[in-house]
Amino acid sequence: MKKALVAMSGGVDSSVAAYLTKEAGYETIGVTMKLYENETAGVCSDKTCCSLSDIEDARNVAFDLGIPYYVFNFSGDFEKEVIDRFIHAYEAGETPNPCIDCNRYMKFERLMERGRELQQDYVVTGHYAIVEHDEGSGRWLLKKSVDRHKDQSYVLYSLTQEQLAHVLFPLGGMHKEETRRIAEEQGFVNARKHESQDICFVPDGDYAAFIRRFTGKTYPPGEFVDFDGHVLGEHKGMIKYTIGQRKGLGLALPHPMYVCKKDMETNRVILGENSDLFHSRFIVENMNWSAIESPDMDISAEAKVRYSQKASPAVVHPLSENKAVVEFREPQRAITPGQACVLYDGDYVLGGGTITSVQDTDGHTI
Repeated sequence: MKKALVAMSGGVDSSVAAYLTKEAGYETIGVTMKLYENETAGVCSDKTCCSLSDIEDARNVAFDLGIPYYVFNFSGDFEKEVIDRFIHAYEAGETPNPCIDCNRYMKFERLMERGRELQQDYVVTGHYAIVEHDEGSGRWLLKKSVDRHKDQSYVLYSLTQEQLAHVLFPLGGMHKEETRRIAEEQGFVNARKHESQDICFVPDGDYAAFIRRFTGKTYPPGEFVDFDGHVLGEHKGMIKYTIGQRKGLGLALPHPMYVCKKDMETNRVILGENSDLFHSRFIVENMNWSAIESPDMDISAEAKVRYSQKASPAVVHPLSENKAVVEFREPQRAITPGQACVLYDGDYVLGGGTITSVQDTDGHTI
């Protein structure tokens, strides 16, 4: 009998994933990764995951299923691999996606490593995505889920071939409504539990306040300027602002203006018109190629530069095995360093990486 270690966050998705794994005949173990103390987040909220109440919910579901259940304390790894990266990115003027880092370094690296130590064949999660094996190429393929509103392939792009061979996503072929229905039929305590919406360790959404509290640092004010260098006012520290932001600037302006660039050297935030946010060309680094080997020539693909965005046609110009220039056929709004660019061929993930800079049509960094 194959053995499967199920990552149980305390939410309905991972609970149903555990149920389906057991029903499929796997010898199943439920585990929760304790990633941080509630004090780290600075606030208790039902919008987070991995809190003490979530552990109790996961434990209750595991008891109902009659499977062993354990809590692994990975808080040290989480601080190093997720929180520290999150802070360093903001300090560098980028806008990170910590959920991608959590998947990459925690669920599918640290937890999979623990699974191997426990002689488990698979790690199972409640993500909405599909894994297939292509007999022709011999490669494992990451595919969009059936429920397009819940599809999470974007945040899973970093999965390697070795990892894809040892993960199971039981919910990939289901819609969320069916997941809820199964949880209710099984009488799970979390069948109607609200989904976590915010970053788990910043449940109130105030990233800047979290960074200040966690680091003990102050981030100096500076100037808001337009593209001609005219001073428009004073900002409250670079970590408070992201590309495309309009609200919360604290300025009385004659017309709406948006954060278009952050100049870390001069501590200036450059504001412009909405039209100034549209660009086509950018650099992607730390590429992980999924459905294909690293290409040695230009390829066409569809690209997403944020989770909620619809994929749009683009051309990928490889610079090396893990670096490329991506160029949208039509300009896209607020392409942001620190965010992920994920490339698709229809429903399949070709690969992805981290946006490091945006360029003009001549290849100069903007």
